[in-house]
Amino acid sequence: MAELSTERSTRPYVIAWVFSLIFYFLEYAVRSGPAVMIPELASVFGVSNLEVGSILGTYYYTYSLAGLVAGIALDRTGAKYALPAGVTIVALGCLLFALPGSLAGNSGRLLQGAGSAFAFTGAVYLASRGFQARSLATAIGATQCLGMLGGALGQSVVGPLIHGGFDIRLFWVLMGLANLATALALYFITPNDAAEQARQPVAAGGLLQPYKIVFRNPQSYLCGLIAGLLFAPTTIFAMNWGVASLQQDQQMSYAAATWACSMVPLGWVVGCPLLGWAADRLGRRKPVLFGGAAAMIGVGLQQLFLPGLLPLYVSLFLFGVASGAAMIPYSIIKEANPDEVKGSATGAMNFLTFGVSAVLGPLFAHVYGQSLGNADDPSAHFRTGGLFWICCTSMALLASMLLRETGTGRKPAATAAPEGWPRGLASGPTAPGA
Repeated sequence: MAELSTERSTRPYVIAWVFSLIFYFLEYAVRSGPAVMIPELASVFGVSNLEVGSILGTYYYTYSLAGLVAGIALDRTGAKYALPAGVTIVALGCLLFALPGSLAGNSGRLLQGAGSAFAFTGAVYLASRGFQARSLATAIGATQCLGMLGGALGQSVVGPLIHGGFDIRLFWVLMGLANLATALALYFITPNDAAEQARQPVAAGGLLQPYKIVFRNPQSYLCGLIAGLLFAPTTIFAMNWGVASLQQDQQMSYAAATWACSMVPLGWVVGCPLLGWAADRLGRRKPVLFGGAAAMIGVGLQQLFLPGLLPLYVSLFLFGVASGAAMIPYSIIKEANPDEVKGSATGAMNFLTFGVSAVLGPLFAHVYGQSLGNADDPSAHFRTGGLFWICCTSMALLASMLLRETGTGRKPAATAAPEGWPRGLASGPTAPGA
C-alpha cells in the first residue's frame, strides 16, 4: 500500500520529466544548429561569418550565470513556474533569430543561453522527485542522452535541410513555436510544489542560502572538477577542434573527419544511460566512474600509439560511450547535499563544469590550436593534443578517489566524518568546525 501511494505521488513528476526531456532535446538543437547555417545567419543579421561566430559564442555567457539563477528558482518556487519560464525565454530567443540585424542576433543568442540553463537543471530536479534513489543515475543518463541526440540531429538533419533551400527564418519561427508549446505543456502538467519548497528551512535563510550549503561542501567542488575534466575532451576537442585536427594532422577528408567526430556524441547517446544504469544496478557510483575514466584513457592511448588496432570511428564511438561517466558526478552532487538544495546543486554543478571548460578551452588553443596546420611533424602534433586530454582525464580519475560514495550500496564508514568530507580529510585544521 505504501509503495502504491508513493507511486501515485511521484507519477506526476515522472510525466513532467518526460516533457522536460523534450525541452532539453530542443535546447541542444538550438545550441548546435547554428553551426551548420553560419552563412545564412550572416545574411539575415547583415554581418560577416566571423561576427556570426562571436554572436553564437555569447550563448555561454548567459548560460553559465543563469545556471545559478535556475537552481535558486527551482529550490524556492519549484518547477511549475521556473521551468516553463526558461522554455519561454528560449522561445523568444529563437523568434529573435528570425529578425534582421546584429542586435536581434545578439539578443536572441543571449536569451537562448539564459533560458537553456533551466533545461538540464529542471529535468534533474523533476527526476530527483519522480524516481527513487536506485534509479536516479539512470534517469539523469537518459536525460543527457536525449540532449545529445538533439545536438546531433541539430547538425546532421538541420544542415542538409537549410542547404537544401529551407527558409532559415521559418526554421527559427518553428523552433520558437515548438518551445512555446513545450512551455505550455510543462505549466499545466508539472505539479505545483511552490508551497512545499517555501516551507523548507533553507529557504528562510536568504536567497543565497542554498548555494552557501552547496559551495561549503567540498564534495561539490570535486564533482564539478571531475565532470568538467571528463566532458572537456569531447566538448572542446571532438566537437570544436576534431574535424580540423583530423584534416590537418591526419590528412583525412572533410567528410571522413566529420563522420568520425560524429561518433563521439553518438557514443554519448549510448553511454550516458548505460553507465547511469550500471551505477544504479551496482548501487555504487565510484566504480562506474573509475571504469569510464579508465576506458577513456585506454581508448585514447590506443588511438595515439596503436591506431591500426581499431578504426578511428570505432575508437571515437567507444570514447564517447566511456565519457558518459561524466554524468555520474551529477548524481553524486545531489546525493551529497541536502534534499532541499537539489536544484541549486545542479545549477552549481553546471557552473563549475562550465568553469573548467572555460579554463581548458583557451589553454588547449594555446598548446595545440595555434600551431594546427603549421606543425613540422603533424603526427607528433596530433599526439600532443591527444596527450593533453589524456592528462585531463587522468586528473579526473585521481580526483575521483577523494569522492565519498553516495550510492545505495555504499558501506558504512568505519569512522565518522563531517558531512561532505571524504575519509582522511575529516581531521586537521581544514575540517569544518575545527
